[in-house]
Amino acid sequence: MAKAIHTMIRVMDEAKSVEFYSKAFGLAIADRFGFDGFTLVYMRNEEADFEVELTVNHGQQEPYTHGSGYGHLAVAVEDLEAEHARMKGEGLEPLDIKEFHRDGALMAKFFFVQDPDGYKIEVLQQHGRYR
Repeated sequence: MAKAIHTMIRVMDEAKSVEFYSKAFGLAIADRFGFDGFTLVYMRNEEADFEVELTVNHGQQEPYTHGSGYGHLAVAVEDLEAEHARMKGEGLEPLDIKEFHRDGALMAKFFFVQDPDGYKIEVLQQHGRYR
């Protein structure tokens, strides 16, 4: 059986991205590997083995475009309102909290926050299928 282990995103500024993912989600650098032309930075926290792989292409001058194919990364938290307030306090500018209902019941409660390179991350309240 396959196990999801990481997602990769290309970033312009390693320090800014590391700071964002650390502040926003408590991720820390698990490994960092420099190669000719690029650097890979793996970040994770104590909650899960799943990692965010930051790829820094040396010499990249233009911001990356996300095209029409990129969706978003999602994380689940125990206390959505507290995380929203904490991120706001960190100056990360999370969007407003929203709710989806289905058949009269709460399906999802969430907000989005954007990283320095424009990637959207959905932050969901742990509930139902989102754990």
